[in-house]
Amino acid sequence: MKRGFYYHGYLSLICAIVTDNQSIRGKSVSVLGSGLPEVNDPRWVGLIDAEQTGWYLNKTDELFRGFPITADDNVLDVGCGPGHATIFCATRGAHVTFTDVVPESIAELEAKVRELGSARGFKGIVSDSDPLMVPDAEATRVVCQEVLEHVEDPDRVLAELVRAGQPGALYLLTVPGERGEKVQQTFAPSMYFEHPNHIRIFSQEDFLSLVERSGLELISYTPYGFYWFFGMCMHWAIQAAKGEDFESQPFAVYASITPPFDPSLQSWATLWRRLITTPEGQALKRELDVILPKSQVILARKPQ
Repeated sequence: MKRGFYYHGYLSLICAIVTDNQSIRGKSVSVLGSGLPEVNDPRWVGLIDAEQTGWYLNKTDELFRGFPITADDNVLDVGCGPGHATIFCATRGAHVTFTDVVPESIAELEAKVRELGSARGFKGIVSDSDPLMVPDAEATRVVCQEVLEHVEDPDRVLAELVRAGQPGALYLLTVPGERGEKVQQTFAPSMYFEHPNHIRIFSQEDFLSLVERSGLELISYTPYGFYWFFGMCMHWAIQAAKGEDFESQPFAVYASITPPFDPSLQSWATLWRRLITTPEGQALKRELDVILPKSQVILARKPQ
């Protein structure tokens, strides 16, 4: 009963506090981002938010701040999903090897990279990463986003990533933020925290210790993603209100956040985009990214 109360009541209240752009349209225009569209694609706003954190820096060719990509790089993207990181690296001429447990994801990404035509070479592998079917010490850049929370033995999987990197290789690793996961545990469907989804929650200390045990050298630690944390909370509330069957949804929850978007989610995206166009909003974003991050990011290096 308590779980149902949170699920249908508390989250509905969260959604209700988001400005309903449709109800105010035609009456007034916000002074925040007054030149911006009144309706915004939540995914596009997510990219804008991510760039402010240090992701997808096109001007400096950095996938993440401190993680530059060149045509000389051999990039290994483990758990590539829709392939945003792979495409960024392929665009810069790198050789890209990408793995995922979903065969359709690999097939679709192979087609995208082939059509792009800028990668020095590419290889898609259907694999659960334990073990990785790649040579020793080949990659100069290793990317592993939102994978380690899914696996039975994170130490073993990370050891595989370390094996695959050359001495001096850079590593870009992410897992969900602890506080955000624990908040969602109170109302998200139970399948979200069961195999093959999230079967563990990493505290900052857990994540740092995992990387330290692997032998990698820590460069930086960055929490980020309040925008998507709140967006995910809204997603659960919206799906519950629609009576959606969570068991039939795609393996990756993000894959179910697709057009046509619920107006409440679009309102949240528009509100957030307007806010982060201002210095005050950007400062607030930085604070909220620390307090309730969607993800934790570690940049590390394999010793020479």
